[in-house]
Amino acid sequence: MSTDNKPIVDPHTGTQTTGHVWDDIQELNTPLPRWWVWLFYATIVWSVGYWIVYPTWPLISSYTGGVFEWRSRNAIVEDLAALKARRGDNMAKLAAATPEQIIANPEMLAFARAVAKPVFAENCAPCHGAGGAGAKGYPNLNDDDWLWGGKLADIQQTILHGARSTDDKGHQGSMPAFGRDNMLKKEEIAAVADYARSLSGLPVEAGANLAAGQKLFADNCAACHGDDGKGNRELGAPNLTDKIWLYGSDKATIVEGITNGRGGVMPAWQERLDDVTVKALTVYVHTFGGGEK
Repeated sequence: MSTDNKPIVDPHTGTQTTGHVWDDIQELNTPLPRWWVWLFYATIVWSVGYWIVYPTWPLISSYTGGVFEWRSRNAIVEDLAALKARRGDNMAKLAAATPEQIIANPEMLAFARAVAKPVFAENCAPCHGAGGAGAKGYPNLNDDDWLWGGKLADIQQTILHGARSTDDKGHQGSMPAFGRDNMLKKEEIAAVADYARSLSGLPVEAGANLAAGQKLFADNCAACHGDDGKGNRELGAPNLTDKIWLYGSDKATIVEGITNGRGGVMPAWQERLDDVTVKALTVYVHTFGGGEK
C-alpha cells in the first residue's frame, strides 16, 4: 500500500485516487454524481419537515403531535364512518328484515353475504375454517349434520348465545366422562365403542361383543343419543348412524370420548357483534350448503 501523502491521479481516468493500492490495483476516489448528492440533501430536508408535520418523537408518556395533528387511528375511524354511511340504506333494510326475508331477496342476500364474509373470516374461520369445512372437534358447516339444528332460527340462536358458553341462554348439553368418573369399566367402554361404530356401518373387531355393547348403550347412552342412535338436537347429542364423526370414527378416538367425555365450547357473540351483523352471519352460514328449511 502506498504511503506517499501526495495526491495521486490515475493516468487512465484522470481521477484522483485514495492512495490505496491492492495487488497493483489503485482505488479511485470517484466523486458521487451531483444529482445523487442533491437528492440526499433533499431527503434530509424532507425528513426534517416530516418531523415537524407528523407525530414523530416519543416523549416520556406520549409523543409529539405534529403540526397537522394527524393520527392513523382517526383516519381509520373516518374510513369506517364513511363505509357505514354508504351502507346505511342496505343495513337498515337488513335490520328491518327477518333472516327468511333476506334469504328470499337476492339483492339483500348478496349484501348480507358481503357483510358477513369478513366477519366470518375474522371470528369464525379460526375454528370452522375459511370455507366452513371445520376440523377435528369443530363442526363442518357445509353438510346437513347439525348438533343444535340447521334452520335459520337455530343458527341465529347458536351464534347469539353459543354452546356451553357463559351465556345462560346458550346450549348447555355435554357428554359425561363414563370412564374417568368410574361409571363404566374399560371393557364395557370398548363394547360400547364397537356398538357405536356398528350403528354407522363401520367394521368392528373380530369377537366384539355387540350384544353387550347394545345393552350398555341402552342403559347409558340412549337417554341422549336415542334408542336408535340418531341423536337429540335439544341436547347437542350427535347422530351416530350417519358416518359423520366430529372427533373421528376410529375405535381409539371413540373410546377416548366415552372415557373422558366431550364438551366443545362455542362463545356467545351477542356482546361482540351487533344484531344486524349476527343476522347477516346467520344467513351466510345457512347458505354454505347445509342449511335447513
